[in-house]
Amino acid sequence: MARSYVTPGASKIAESRVSISTRNVHRRDSGVRDVVSATALQPSTCLLPKVNRIEHPICDFYTSTMPAPRVVYWFRTDLRLHDSPALQAALDLKPECLYPIWTWDPHYVYRARVGVNRWQFLLDCQNDLSKGITKLNGKSKLFVLREAPQTLFPKLFRSWRITHLVFEKDTDAYAKDRDREVVKIAQEAGVEVVMRSGRTLWDSDEIVKAHGGKPTMSITQVQAVGAKLGPIAKPILAPTSLPDPGDMKLDFAQEQPGQVPDVNAKYRKDEERSYDTGIAGPLGNFSVPTLEELGLKPATTPHRGGESIALAMLDTIIANEDYTATFEKPKTAPTAFEPQATTLMSPYLHFGAISVRLIYHRVEEVIKKYKGKASQPPTSLTGQLLFRDMYFAAQAALGYRFGQTYNNDHCRFVPWHLPSKIDEKTGLITGEHDINDASAEEMFVRWREGRTGFPWIDALMRQLKHEGWIHHLGRHAVACFLTRGGCYVSWERGAEVFEEWLVDHEAASNIGNWQWLSCTAFYAQFYRCYSPIAFPKKWDQEGAFVRRFVPELRSLPAKYIYEPWKAPLQDQRAAGVLIKGKGDPEHQQKEGDYALYPKPMFDFAERRDICIQGLKKAYRVGMFGNHQKVLDGTWREMFDDDAEGPTKGRKGGPGGTTAEQQADGLEEAKDDAPVTPKRGVKRGPPSPKATVSSKRAKGQETIDGAFKKMKRKGKK
Repeated sequence: MARSYVTPGASKIAESRVSISTRNVHRRDSGVRDVVSATALQPSTCLLPKVNRIEHPICDFYTSTMPAPRVVYWFRTDLRLHDSPALQAALDLKPECLYPIWTWDPHYVYRARVGVNRWQFLLDCQNDLSKGITKLNGKSKLFVLREAPQTLFPKLFRSWRITHLVFEKDTDAYAKDRDREVVKIAQEAGVEVVMRSGRTLWDSDEIVKAHGGKPTMSITQVQAVGAKLGPIAKPILAPTSLPDPGDMKLDFAQEQPGQVPDVNAKYRKDEERSYDTGIAGPLGNFSVPTLEELGLKPATTPHRGGESIALAMLDTIIANEDYTATFEKPKTAPTAFEPQATTLMSPYLHFGAISVRLIYHRVEEVIKKYKGKASQPPTSLTGQLLFRDMYFAAQAALGYRFGQTYNNDHCRFVPWHLPSKIDEKTGLITGEHDINDASAEEMFVRWREGRTGFPWIDALMRQLKHEGWIHHLGRHAVACFLTRGGCYVSWERGAEVFEEWLVDHEAASNIGNWQWLSCTAFYAQFYRCYSPIAFPKKWDQEGAFVRRFVPELRSLPAKYIYEPWKAPLQDQRAAGVLIKGKGDPEHQQKEGDYALYPKPMFDFAERRDICIQGLKKAYRVGMFGNHQKVLDGTWREMFDDDAEGPTKGRKGGPGGTTAEQQADGLEEAKDDAPVTPKRGVKRGPPSPKATVSSKRAKGQETIDGAFKKMKRKGKK
């Protein structure tokens, strides 16, 4: 058996490990309790006899007469070898054999919105990790097992005689449910579970606990709680060797998943067949699946994944001391491309190809030595990591509710257009939405496809769809435009598009940012909107970014690049483009020798004022997602009939939906995204309106004060 590398801090790690005793579970890793119950770790449920088990750190559990542990290391959100507390915990067990596996979960293949670019990034990370494992042990690699973990593990534990299952903690709502089920399965099989936090600076569950069970709504709250929890742990060195895997016989049948519904079907050029060749894949060698097996079209992103790439990128960033020490996110150009103005570390953080603690401490080392004036949170590089912890802890506190307005006591209720449908049995959104207004649906589709007629917005959305990434301030601009700065469409629609297209999609950060930009949580200055004309001009007066991603306008004079509808016809013709129509892809894209670019879909100043008035009314009403009127559908009583959104009438549906379906001549509609069938609505009779005020939940605060120094007078 190959020996594992143990760092100088390994003894401390061993001391914090989940013990088999109930007492030690609570003392050593209280964050485990939400997933790993004390009962699951009782000696009577383990494979080894009680007589040979003693109450010491796990690596000392076994007498010389007992066989060494047989460990499954379950990779999920940690596709790396460096600074992996969970992997180190597995190695500290001194296992007889170590199985580094990935379970090919059909939830992500069929049920979660995942565009082809993020699939490609994931496969890159898996292949890179597999190569890294093989460098440490020629007999090993990342073994991808093509079955859902909930059905695979009962068979795997028995067949491979597993004694321990080790993995990194995941606080995503679905992941928590999955892990509870897997821990129960392990308990029934007598397999001991070891879980470590490593995805965030501090354990998100521990942050919530120290914050009184409440979600963190500002960086200052995270910093205050972090001070109670102690310093951010230093990164652990990568191992220099790994144990051999054991026998990998498959003496059990694969359980094939159901493929319906498949929310990613629109990206497939062929049938999805990643499960068709059995658990071990087409060659029987547990290979990483390919885009072809997933039936997907080729990826278009230039960004490639992998731990080796991430570490090299970090070295380059750290080598530029001025950039690292003085980085301020709001001062980086959203119009920069090839290269971008920010670090682009976010997708590597999402897949765990790089450690958040490693980034934090390497940046801090530069700042400590820096002779000039260094930037500070929240705008600095470390400030961006604190934002991430803030959102992760908010999600850990609220679970599924964090991703929706309905029944969310920290999300302000606004009667947006295109509200999410609610499953009243579960209290969760269904993935479908109401089309309460045909024009709102048209605005949403044009926004999503990058044909609003506003070149700045269209360039950003086209970059997002093609590359899977846009700058932070670009995300701000398009989110503001869709919600409170133009379309008045629910933030949940925008979050779904980002979930689909971003290579760095992180559920917690994506949801949190959309709530921030829609001014429904975290931030409240709804009167400050991003202009699709004035804002990009500050960064790129010549319009190079627009010319790159909206090629129809590449020859247009600079003075018209953000307002092409103002260009005289002769200037349009000279630039080889005509500004007309809606840019509908089902109709012609050219007229003779001229490319076509759509007229703006509305007057921005007019729509901005409508949105601001709508937000004013929603703030005055003062309801949050858990208000009884939001839950029972009587929220319409609180809004004037002429207020923006589906407010006409007395009785609506839960969470801002409409009470009736399929009316006003609107048929049940479905666009090219099968996850969101849409319906029209029937307006109820007008009725007198009332005013109500509801209390904010504790912790629902903004971080406006953190940005006072950065604010400029006037509109952006």
